[in-house]
Amino acid sequence: MSNKKRIGILTSGGDCAGLNAVIRAAVLAGTRKGYEIIGIEDGTAGLLDDPLRYRKLDPSMFDTTVMRMGGTILGTTNKGNPFKFLMPDGTYKDRTEEIIAGIKKLELDTIIGIGGDGSMAILRRLAKQGDFNLIGIPKTIDNDLGLTEKSVGFDTAVYVATEALDRLQPTAASHDRVMVLEVMGRDAGHIALSAGIAGGADVILIPELGYSIENIVKKIKDIRKNENRNFGLIVVSEAVKKLDGGELMVEHHGGEYRYGGIGNYIGEQVSKMADVEARVTVLGHVQRGSAPIPDDRILASAFGVHAIELVEQGKFDRMVSWSDRNVIDVPIEDAIAAYQEVELDSTLVKTARSLGICLGDE
Repeated sequence: MSNKKRIGILTSGGDCAGLNAVIRAAVLAGTRKGYEIIGIEDGTAGLLDDPLRYRKLDPSMFDTTVMRMGGTILGTTNKGNPFKFLMPDGTYKDRTEEIIAGIKKLELDTIIGIGGDGSMAILRRLAKQGDFNLIGIPKTIDNDLGLTEKSVGFDTAVYVATEALDRLQPTAASHDRVMVLEVMGRDAGHIALSAGIAGGADVILIPELGYSIENIVKKIKDIRKNENRNFGLIVVSEAVKKLDGGELMVEHHGGEYRYGGIGNYIGEQVSKMADVEARVTVLGHVQRGSAPIPDDRILASAFGVHAIELVEQGKFDRMVSWSDRNVIDVPIEDAIAAYQEVELDSTLVKTARSLGICLGDE
């Protein structure tokens, strides 16, 4: 075994644009400092198999093509909590010691985990239990991780949603329609709010604000009467609730439930009450799979480099963060605790209201 410091890197949770740019930056920066970088496949799942699934990463594998690619070359998973892992027979098992044993077998000095709040929480518990070093890099299209202004993947998701609005507007105008776009974001409305402003939406619905169909209908009618415009654009975040406060969920493979259906719900209500033709587009995973836009490539590169700097400095249990146009680092525990939803007095909310965009609450 080499005497070089060995750094493990993995991607965990849902995929997004920019993950490969993070990995590339960590490999290039780490190798220049004499470290060996070991890529663990499919998140912690790669440490549960026998043999372990991993690969040594070196700069020759990372020309500039890699950072242009969406997804993650290491693979990822958002299933199988190792503290309560669902087994084939339907029982649950704590498999954390297997993961810790895998890390020790690979003789890894530090794990760099690229993930959202759920992944960070699991990795931190593992690090405490297994007594290994951990550095976190925030990635989530939802942009809901605390203590960082931006997470890897968010800007690209907003770009994709904005482009969808750009494409929906001409067909809406051509057919005298209201177009409803349902976007991701989990329990935070950051994608809907940002894309809605950038894409010229007339109505933006986010989980942080209540709404009434009457307010939405009033806006649609006002467009036709006072703006002499024959189309409307509505953006709705996937976690927005029904009028009765209920959540709309879709069952996926394995009995897992996730948000879905609010776009169709809003479209039906608006169509009926405003007497207009409303069509619905659910953007879904298109927001995750795109090649990263420049902003995400830059952010990802800066995050990957800073993670290696933290290894060199011996600063662990820290998450890389973006603040005031600079890369800093914060305690992982604090970042997980400080959930970042849309603040109702934020600049973007004020901007939307001043532009005359209906947020559903008035």
